[in-house]
Amino acid sequence: MSWAEIGSEAELRELLGEVMPRAATKERVRLHERDRQWLAASPFCLIATSDEQGACDVSPKGDPAGFVHVLDDATIAIPDRPGNRRADGFINILRNPHVGLIFLIPGRNETLRINGRARLVRDAPFFDELIVKGHRPHLAIVVEIEQIFFHCAKAFMRSSLWKPETWGDDLPSHARLTKETQKVEESVEELETYYGATYAKKLYAS
Repeated sequence: MSWAEIGSEAELRELLGEVMPRAATKERVRLHERDRQWLAASPFCLIATSDEQGACDVSPKGDPAGFVHVLDDATIAIPDRPGNRRADGFINILRNPHVGLIFLIPGRNETLRINGRARLVRDAPFFDELIVKGHRPHLAIVVEIEQIFFHCAKAFMRSSLWKPETWGDDLPSHARLTKETQKVEESVEELETYYGATYAKKLYAS
């Protein structure tokens, strides 16, 4: 079967039509008070990065609501917490500063989108305001906002993302997924212990 691939912006526009007026005019370059309120209520965001060749990565970031620090009307800072040390997104930022962010609030179908230029900061006076459970971050992503807007609710409505009655899957535990998809020495039982009750205790342990 042949594929009918789209090869130009003109062809794409012919298929989709022109941008709706409200969508075309919703972009801003500075934080509105409602943006600040959204960031203060958001406990989770996704950060998209790419290297100089265009290879992409999307990383989740989460902390208590309001974890994103607003430096001014055009600059925000996102603290880093202990993780697996792959640093894929960080390395991308060093090679290509352009980033895209989506901020979620549980139960809300809209999202706040921010695009801009990022840099990595290893220390600054505002780090003292990023302490959670005694953990002062050793790194923060500082983003200079170039574009900001609220994204519509349709994707969340279609997916019923926040409706618990639609949740459920037949996938095995994370420990078993790890054992089946990676080359690891630990047994499933050892991995179940690692990802078990004590895992939460390591969230802010360096």
